[in-house]
Amino acid sequence: MASLKLILRKKANKEGKFPICIQIIKNRKASLIHIGQYIDAIDWDETKQKVKKTNSNHAELNKYLLRKLTEANGKYLELATEKEVVSAKSIKQRLTNNDNTTFKSQAEIYLDNLKKQGKYNRYSADKPRITRFYEFSKGGDITFQEITIPLLNKFKAYLKSTRQITDRTIVNHLVVIRSIFSQVILGNLVDPKYYPFGKDKIKIKFPDSQKVSLTIEEVKKLENAKLSVESSLNHVRNLWLLSFYFAGMRISDLLRLKWSDIDNGRLTYTMGKNAKGGSLKIPEKASIILTFYMLKTKNKTGFVFSNLENVRNQSDLFEVQKKISNATKTIDEALQKLAFELGINKKLTMHIARHTFGNLSGDKIPIQMLQKLYRHTSILTTIGYQSNFINKEADEALSSVLKY
Repeated sequence: MASLKLILRKKANKEGKFPICIQIIKNRKASLIHIGQYIDAIDWDETKQKVKKTNSNHAELNKYLLRKLTEANGKYLELATEKEVVSAKSIKQRLTNNDNTTFKSQAEIYLDNLKKQGKYNRYSADKPRITRFYEFSKGGDITFQEITIPLLNKFKAYLKSTRQITDRTIVNHLVVIRSIFSQVILGNLVDPKYYPFGKDKIKIKFPDSQKVSLTIEEVKKLENAKLSVESSLNHVRNLWLLSFYFAGMRISDLLRLKWSDIDNGRLTYTMGKNAKGGSLKIPEKASIILTFYMLKTKNKTGFVFSNLENVRNQSDLFEVQKKISNATKTIDEALQKLAFELGINKKLTMHIARHTFGNLSGDKIPIQMLQKLYRHTSILTTIGYQSNFINKEADEALSSVLKY
């Protein structure tokens, strides 16, 4: 059991008044809740936990204090019935965050946490999704108890009717709301019974999407294109090909490469998305491109590519991701221009290099080796990813039926 009682804290404010607090003790650990009332030390009865008659407002203050203590005990009992393990800190959180459990207040905390963790891509994607929920819910100033299954279904319909967006984009909006909901439940701010996601509730399921990739012939078009050596198109062509040659290396990892990652004909780096490390023998085609940049560089220990050199604080992950995101947009725009000039009628982006490797590898490489090359944490991710590109059996089955 926890112990809740009224105390007078011994630290005075500027006026020399002392704050009345609710003290919570559980497993010998204490937390204090300030309730906004200050009195002179001489007016406090420590034994009876009440304001003495020497204070002119003693009657009103004691009624208020009794009500706050009763509310606190009620909240504690409510929390104790929900969870097997209850700490002094969790009790305090439940008692003090009633004014902090609107969706808007928690969404701001969620975005602030993403920023502090350096997750610029998540931040920039989730912020407008949260803004759209604000628009739908009249400012987002609603409680989590009000975010019900019917409300979320209305939100889905609202997005569909007011914007030209895909089902996948709608699911991404729900994922953000689910993340913020999980945040308040983990913080003991909302009863888990109000969680609107899961079995027999709102299910998060991403619709299947067709992944675009280049053919062998289109890759050869890129490789053989006659481009000015110092042109921006040659640079983005080189970036795309390096990504492809290194099993679909993500652009965020490619731009972070340093010359120190290359040693004795091998590339060793840690993937930014999941912190998985690994080493690859540098293919001959990739080596030719890297040599081109090595001959141009003055700093043999710095970045292979210059995109991140102007970031003042390299340890500021948020700024680094922001710079990478902006660079990626510029690179993708140039790739689109290059695709048009080469007659490649597809939306050519850096990420398509990863899809292209997956498509061309098909069923030629064992799935365990592909998992290692992609650096997927789970082989199920590799199987799911690769299933987008392996169509041989379906093609043969269809062909066998139509041979008559």
